[in-house]
Amino acid sequence: MSAMFITDFDGTLLTDHGRIRGRDMDTLAGLRGAGVITVIATGRSLYSFRRALGHIGLAPEDLPLDYLIFSTGAGVMAWPGNKLIRSCSIPKDGVLEISACFDRYGFDYMIHKAIPDTSHFLFKFNSGNNPDFLHRMAMYSDLGTPLDANTTIYDLSTEVLAIVPDGLTRHQLGVLRRELSGFSVIKATSPLDHKSSWIEVFSSGVNKSASSRWLARHLGIGREMVTAVGNDYNDEDLLDWAGQGFLMDNSPKSLKKKFLCSGSNNECGVSRAAKSAGFLK
Repeated sequence: MSAMFITDFDGTLLTDHGRIRGRDMDTLAGLRGAGVITVIATGRSLYSFRRALGHIGLAPEDLPLDYLIFSTGAGVMAWPGNKLIRSCSIPKDGVLEISACFDRYGFDYMIHKAIPDTSHFLFKFNSGNNPDFLHRMAMYSDLGTPLDANTTIYDLSTEVLAIVPDGLTRHQLGVLRRELSGFSVIKATSPLDHKSSWIEVFSSGVNKSASSRWLARHLGIGREMVTAVGNDYNDEDLLDWAGQGFLMDNSPKSLKKKFLCSGSNNECGVSRAAKSAGFLK
């Protein structure tokens, strides 16, 4: 039976300086050459992922990858082409429910258009003071539209993303999830300031493990043959589901109590995980 190796991108395969180590590239290429299905599961949108590769100077076809799971599982694509094989979205009435909830909390948030146009978004800046939110806004300044009483909400959206500077406790997150029980509410640490909480809301059932499970079934690969590597809260469900789950040293302490660590993203932790899983000598 074939095997699958899934790695997160930011903070796992990608170093703190936004590069991919040569050893990790060689590891992915070696796995692929040995018939192991290689997958990246990222919180980034397809647009953001391709943009990151451009900053690295890496052509899509040079990335030793079979599949990309993006937008935290809302989309799955065969790589390196443009063949989208799975996508999930939130209808307008769902987005209105989520945005009304975020308005009650005073959150700053963005509503991202449905795949493949996820790079376009509507935004609401409720707080007036949120450096991480403004940082992300500046990165995509030509793609955002202010959300006000005259703005038309998209018919379909990929996600609604709130950026919370002081973060949310486990209890607060639990309360929010109960309020939005008809959706998938996922917490991640900001990849920009590394301290703010990003609260991403997707259609029900969307997360990295669900899309990985779907892909594994699609390819006829058993769960026990899946190895996953990650570093943050939005990887937790994936590491729980995989036959083998490994964590980077640069991860929250609460996650380190659950999973084996395999080195940091700056020290070829992905390659170390592949070795620990038995793929490399």
